[in-house]
Order: sequence, then structure tokens, then C-alpha cells
Amino acid sequence: MKRTGAWIAVRALEALGIKYTFGIPGVHNTELYDELNSSAQITPVLVTHEGGAAFMADGMSRTSDLTGTLVIVPAAGATHAASGIGEAFLDGVPMLVICGGIRTDLDKRYQLHELDQHAFLKPLTKATFLVTRHKDIVPTLFKAWEIAHSGEPGPVFVEIPVNLQMFPGEAGDMPLPPLIARLQRTAPADIRSAAEMLLAARHPALFLGWGARDAAHETRAIAEFLQAPVATTLQGLSVFSAAHPLHTGFSFGAAAVPAARNAFADCDCMLAVGTRFAEIATGSFGVTVPPNLIHADINPAVFNANYPARVSLEGDARAVLGLLLEELQHMGAARQANAELQQRIQRDKIAYNEEWLRHDSGDKVNPAVFFNALRAAVPDNAITVVDDGNHTYLTAELFPVRCPKALIVPTDFNSMGYAVPAAIGAKLANPDREVFAIVGDGAFTMTCMEIVSAARLGLGLVYYVFHDGELSQIAQAQEIPFNRKPCTALGAIDFSGVAIATGAEYIRVPSNAGVPQAIARARELATSGRPVIVDLIMDYSKRTAFTQGAVKTNFKRLPLAQRLRMVTRAVKRKITG
Repeated sequence: MKRTGAWIAVRALEALGIKYTFGIPGVHNTELYDELNSSAQITPVLVTHEGGAAFMADGMSRTSDLTGTLVIVPAAGATHAASGIGEAFLDGVPMLVICGGIRTDLDKRYQLHELDQHAFLKPLTKATFLVTRHKDIVPTLFKAWEIAHSGEPGPVFVEIPVNLQMFPGEAGDMPLPPLIARLQRTAPADIRSAAEMLLAARHPALFLGWGARDAAHETRAIAEFLQAPVATTLQGLSVFSAAHPLHTGFSFGAAAVPAARNAFADCDCMLAVGTRFAEIATGSFGVTVPPNLIHADINPAVFNANYPARVSLEGDARAVLGLLLEELQHMGAARQANAELQQRIQRDKIAYNEEWLRHDSGDKVNPAVFFNALRAAVPDNAITVVDDGNHTYLTAELFPVRCPKALIVPTDFNSMGYAVPAAIGAKLANPDREVFAIVGDGAFTMTCMEIVSAARLGLGLVYYVFHDGELSQIAQAQEIPFNRKPCTALGAIDFSGVAIATGAEYIRVPSNAGVPQAIARARELATSGRPVIVDLIMDYSKRTAFTQGAVKTNFKRLPLAQRLRMVTRAVKRKITG
């Protein structure tokens, strides 16, 4: 039977369970959008910028079993979406990127949007495909979906030329959609060796990344069996409940909060799961990893990349840890509850929070006051979407996350502008859960107009904007070595104007006194299906443990001559002003 390529592609997406696509119609995908409009299953979402589309798709994939899917135009659409595609690639997030393409039935050069998209997107994706025949559309889209979800997940790019979309051709048979099996390649001997190391250790510990997000039961059981403290990466903040007495916080080295630093100080055997020991997770590689490292990950390329592992366990975290838990239970007895360890962790957490509360924020909002009020107000299963900036590390250190996949954050690629659109994707995927974003004013200005999309869709999202007038994470990094902060001042911005322009409600919070009432009012307004901008005049004068630790680690790693040069320059500028 002959069908247009657009008809075939939409039927394939329906078979894959796609419910939303994100993008902008253009010359090379109008046929696809016409067919999407006829679908009873798929809702195409118009965005203000393809970068926002990619972040929406990312937020959808991270917080649900749905596959975030783009339908974009070639060239400019692909380049605009590249930041979100790259974020998904480095963070291990599945994504389908479906793009129109120039006509392949013409013998003409320099067509509109003509660009080698595959050369451009190859470093940002797991695979790219150019479809040349109608009968290849379904198998190609199915293969792309399978690759996107297999192994370490990531984005896959499929170009469907506009002539295939427009003109009928032989559709071919519709195969069954692919299924993804949980990978487990680890040999039993390696599982046994890992169990022996953990049982022999005096002070074992767990370090969990995003790859452990579906293994909450297994990680909790192993931690309790060993009475081992647990730290997470930044992206993995939600993989282990902060309410658990063995939870310590983000990272475990010089850039970690005191609870994690102290609990991991004497670690003699570490079980690391779903982490690459990347720069942010390790506070600029400022951690001490014990020789007895057991590293579990679905991607074998991460093993021994930064820290050598005594035992490497390849496979899906839930499958591998299930076997490890069984082996531990078979080989030994669970340890008695370590009351001393748990009490020390709790004391350190309380003391750190009180240290922040004692900080004089003047007539601005103290971050700890805000996060304490927010945690008291929102349910544990609410989804927090965080952007990139100083607010990221404040969230990591001051906001306890208690449910799996209840917080998402861009890491490694570190795209500013992530939170506003990603929250839209998360809310569409989880309509019955509360979703809110925490975003710095600099990141907010990058994508705030995407709130237009949220308003049009009737999404009750709350955007907590940390407003201090600077690109503060970089400004703080500049201030220490340079004693000045070039090109980081944002100037005066009236975010009430953004609310008017986008159809959002607006609440200004100038000081601590108004924080609880503002949170309550914002949540109430959001229930009516309108986005809300909460403009928090935030005090950033106190630095996070992460910022202080990472700066010190990077400084110590510099050659002596460069350290002396930087100190001399900073002192001279301080004296001369």
C-alpha cells in the first residue's frame, strides 16, 4: 500500500507510544505536522525556540517512561535544538530528534536549509539516520528509539526528506515495536568479589549517580545491610531519599557538605553506581577514592576513566545490584544499625542548616529560609526542575529530595536556560504531580519567553527565580582570583514585565518575611492552570560548600608560579581598588 512518508512516520511514532512532540513547523516538516494534527494519540506542542523544545523533551524523558520527541526543521532548527540535544547526550537521557530534510529528488544545490546535519550532530547523538525510502521510515524510527533507550540512553537523530513526507510510496510492513531488556553482563565471579570486598570493609560507603535512578530499593537495601553512608552526584540527587538516616548529601570530598565529608572521611571501600566520577560530581576531582573501588555502570567506557576500580560491574543498575544484594545476603549477615554514624550525619545536617540560618542576609531572602519553607510546603513527590548556576548548588545543599526522579538538573553539558522549558516537559508527562522550577535570574532570561507555551497549554507551573542581578556562580569564581567580576552584571530587570508578556502570575518576595506566604499563594494560583513567577530577591553573599571547595581544589592544582601570580594580582587589585 502506498502512503506518504508523513503518514508512515506518525503511525510509527504512535506504535512507539509517543504522546507529545516539541518543535516549530517549517517548510520541511509541514506534512509531518499536518499528520500529527490528525493523530488521536500525539499532541504536537508549539515552542518559542527549538532549544526550548529539546529541554522540554529532556524533562519529559527524565521524569517519566515517555520518550521526549522533537519534530524540527533542518539547519536552524537543528542548531537551535543542539544545546538540549547535547545536554541529553552527556546526561544519558533518551530522546528522538525527527527532522525534515531538503528534497532528495532534485538535482539542485543550495536548497533552503541545505546543511550536512549528520556531521554537525554526530558528536551530540548516539546515532544519526538519513531515510531514503518510504519502506525504511518505520524500521529506522524503531531502530532509533531502540538505540536511544539501550545501554546508556541518549538522543538519536532521524532526517526524513520533505519529498518522502509529501509524496506517496510503498509503506512496507509495520513490524512490532522494539523492547528494551535490562542489560547485565557482569560475571558471577565479579559479583562475588564485590560482595567480599564490601563485607570485609570497616567503613564501606555508597556513591550514587543518575544511573541508579531505577534501583532505589536495591541501593537502600545494600546501604542498610552494610550500614554504609550514601552520597550522590548532582544529577543523582533524587536517587536516594534524603530522609534516610544514611543519606549524607551531594558529593563526598572537599566540595561536599560537612555530613558527607565527615561520613566518607574514613571510607575504605566504595560502591559507586551509575556515576562517571565527572568534574562536577567530584568537586573538580577533589575527592579521595579508596583503592577498593567497586564501580557499577551500564557504560563500560566509564570504568577507570578517572579513578581505577578494583572490580567493575557492567550492566543496568537494578539488575547488577539485585545480584550483589543476593550475594551479600548469602555470604554474610546484615550489620547492626550504626546509631553513632546516623546520629553524626543528622547532627552535621542540622548544624549546616543552622549555619545558613544564622547568616545575616539583611533585607534580602536567605536561601535556607526559602528552602526550609519550600520543603515544608510541597509534597515529597513534587518534581523540582533546577537550572545551571549558583542556585543549583544551593538547592543541592539545602533542599532535601525524598523521592526517585523528583529532581532533575542539567549536568556535565551544563546548559543554562534548561529549567523553564524542562519544567513544561515534566508537567506534561506528570499532570497529576506538582512541578516547579528553581532558576537563577541569568538562566531565566535565556528561556523565560517559553512560559508563553506553558500558559497556552494551561500548565500550573511555579518558577522560583533567584534574583540577584549577576551571573553569580561565575561572579563568585571571578571575585576570588581576580578581585573583580567582569561581564557578569545583568543590570536591572523587572520580571513583572515577563509575567505580563507571557500570561503568567507574578509575586515579588523582597525579604524573608514574605517567603512562606509567597510559596502558599504561588501554589494556590498554579492549581488554576496558570504559570506563576515568584521573584525572590536573593542573598548570595554566603558561598556554598561546593563553590568554596571547588575553588580551593582548582587553585591547589595550579603550578606554584601561577598560584603566586594569581594571589599577587588579587592582592594588588584589592589594595589599589
